[in-house]
Amino acid sequence: MQAIFDYIRQVAGYSWWIVVIELFLIGLVVYWVVDFLEGTRGERLFRGVIFVLCAGVLILNLVGEQLGFDRLVYLYKWFLIAVLIVAVAAFQPEIRRVLIRIGQPSFLPVGSRVYTTAEQISAAAARLSASRTGAIMVVEGQVALGEFVETGVRIDARVSAELLESIFYPGGPLHDMAVIIRGERIAAARVQLPLTEAGDIKGPDLGSRHRAAVGITSGSDALCVVVSEQTGVISLAHDGMLIRNIGESALANRLAGVIGGSVPLTGRLRRMARKRT
Repeated sequence: MQAIFDYIRQVAGYSWWIVVIELFLIGLVVYWVVDFLEGTRGERLFRGVIFVLCAGVLILNLVGEQLGFDRLVYLYKWFLIAVLIVAVAAFQPEIRRVLIRIGQPSFLPVGSRVYTTAEQISAAAARLSASRTGAIMVVEGQVALGEFVETGVRIDARVSAELLESIFYPGGPLHDMAVIIRGERIAAARVQLPLTEAGDIKGPDLGSRHRAAVGITSGSDALCVVVSEQTGVISLAHDGMLIRNIGESALANRLAGVIGGSVPLTGRLRRMARKRT
């Protein structure tokens, strides 16, 4: 018990502003890592590693060094090296994603990349509409959809109109159900989405895809693009509302708003959704 009080007095001896800055920087790094890993298997693994490391440091500082357990302290240092090696192997996909982001050309503005992604999605929707190929594409907002991504087939590929068309090609192994797009990448395909009640949407050509679009957007801030297999009509769902017959350019603008982190629907589009549902 005395060792705990001694450690607390030692920490209290530092200047308060140094402690605040250190805690802020540590919290900032941890928040960035958790936010980057949110919705992936790596998130749970990272939290487990942090818990083990924090518990080990506290035990060594409060018990090992105070009671002279030198061999325990020595072994723990080698344990940290082993944890680092295991973490590099376990977080290999996430580390690769970070390095890819760092290596992306800096001369291409973020806004330009965002709008290019939105254009690819809207172009794919227009082509699928022309061929009357059914499709449902969910663009993730601030609310993570990791629980739904886990039910599908992971892809983790840059968004392109050609790839989206290939995924929804009739008879293909991934054409059924939905695609989830996270930022500028396709996270997963063949994703099972929750269906809203049949009475919540009305229309002879509104089937399970439209019900799934309304269902997923009712519980999140995602935007969902639906292409009707019967009519080829492109619909846009957000906040549990469905907008029918949306054009390619208008769709690209709305998608860019979500991918870029701005407000997905303006008041005018909300009024349109209410009139058309």
